[in-house]
Amino acid sequence: MQTVRIGHSPDPDDAFMFYALTAGKVKIPGVRIEHLLEDIESLNRRARTAELEVTAVSFATYLLIADRYRMMDPGASMGKGYGPILVARGPIPPQEWQARVVAIPGRHTTAALLLRLYVGDPPLIEVAFDKIPEAVLEGQADLGLLIHEGQITHEKLGLVKVLDLGEAWQRDTNLPLPLGVNVMRRDLGEDLHRRLSQALRDSIAWAQAHPDEALEYAMRYGRGIDKETCRRFVLMYVNDYTLALGPDGRAAIERLFTMAHDKGLVAEIPPIDPI
Repeated sequence: MQTVRIGHSPDPDDAFMFYALTAGKVKIPGVRIEHLLEDIESLNRRARTAELEVTAVSFATYLLIADRYRMMDPGASMGKGYGPILVARGPIPPQEWQARVVAIPGRHTTAALLLRLYVGDPPLIEVAFDKIPEAVLEGQADLGLLIHEGQITHEKLGLVKVLDLGEAWQRDTNLPLPLGVNVMRRDLGEDLHRRLSQALRDSIAWAQAHPDEALEYAMRYGRGIDKETCRRFVLMYVNDYTLALGPDGRAAIERLFTMAHDKGLVAEIPPIDPI
């Protein structure tokens, strides 16, 4: 029996996607799955050393690990006109953003890459993603870069949205916004790649067919949000691009990587060969 460790975030959308695999509703013959739950920047760092067989990473991190990991076609997190947002205690004009301290959830997150593409190089502090609202409210940072459910709960916390990177991306590209992706170590081989991808696709499809049961499980990772907020957040990021990237999903990835390359943020564009 081969053991495959899968790293993913303790977030409602990932929990929803992986529920059927976690609960044994979907199985892979001859493979025993171990789930490792860590925040996305921790998983990004682990991926730099190719520690886990399968892991969620930010698309921005894939730029650094493509020689050791291959994208999975299912499981991607893509925004459709929405994505990370920049928040503050009050309005801040755009011309001041680059001079203001920004709290970010990690330097290798796609959110941080988008910040560099759309804002420039402001002074940064790295903060655990769920502590960013607190860092802004307490004045440790002027601006906060919010991912996950903070995108839809920030107003209740008394924060003001100053830039929606998902809206900016949509305006400029008319494509979905690639944020997170699941990857498999290339040394696992084509046969196992196919079986793992099919299992994740089956797990996502199971959750979509049994949303109430999968949402009940996902609520464990909602950090206090109510069920309807959890449902809204999950359905934002478990969408048609999550089952399969499709032509628009692949075009969006190519566009993001090309923009990063054109800005000199990455030396070369890696292979895009999802399975």
